[in-house]
Amino acid sequence: MPVDHYENFPVASLLLPKTLRQPIEAIYRFARSADDIADEGDADADTRLQALAVYQAELDAIERGTPGDSPIFRDLAGVIAAWKLPLTPFRDLLDAFAQDVVKKRYADYPELLDYCRRSANPVGRLLLYLVDRADADNLHRSDCICTALQLANFWQDIAIDWDKQRIYLPQDDLARFGIDEAQIDAARWTPHWAELIDLELARTRALMLEGLPLVRQLPGRMGWEIRLTAQGGLRILERIGQTRGDVFRHRPKLGAWDWALMALRSLAL
Repeated sequence: MPVDHYENFPVASLLLPKTLRQPIEAIYRFARSADDIADEGDADADTRLQALAVYQAELDAIERGTPGDSPIFRDLAGVIAAWKLPLTPFRDLLDAFAQDVVKKRYADYPELLDYCRRSANPVGRLLLYLVDRADADNLHRSDCICTALQLANFWQDIAIDWDKQRIYLPQDDLARFGIDEAQIDAARWTPHWAELIDLELARTRALMLEGLPLVRQLPGRMGWEIRLTAQGGLRILERIGQTRGDVFRHRPKLGAWDWALMALRSLAL
């Protein structure tokens, strides 16, 4: 199980309450299709940004009460109206996808967190609105979990992102441990690389643990859905740590034993 933000969106999980499947599917289709505009195919940057601007215009139309005819936005408009969802999380997602088109490096950890605030956190916030649990404490905890999942995805996919000429490791961290881009290009593990990844794993794990109390605030199946998702992220971090950060040769994947362990750990939350 890779921890990919949209591939692990709880669209059809058996743990998901039936009443939430349709709104979550509508949100997923919006997020997945917009992410594909930014990241898939061979379109140039201007074409991608223009297509994302069309999505922003569609959100403007929903806000005016005049949604477009495309199935994605017609369904999304119905969900937003029925569940009284804010538009800001949807706009933040589009802003993050547009940033992915043009920005390939992050100066420091706070800058990376700001990206996650828009690329990852909106989905968790929308889920909280759907279950009527969007108070300040829960929103903060959700942000911690979503950012941690996004970061875990970055650390397991360092080699994959390099092929797209993206580096999510903060530039000041690379400099601190004496790592340059040539080392990433050569997929070369060193003790200094292990120390760098240890730092990122520790930060990510701390964020996840800070957010975990959220699962006790969520009703029924949704709480279990988030328990397993968070445990999946923590297990990926463990797997990366077991290889001392050598994600070039050992990209972590979760098997049957991992799922059993995650389920057992979820019971203890």
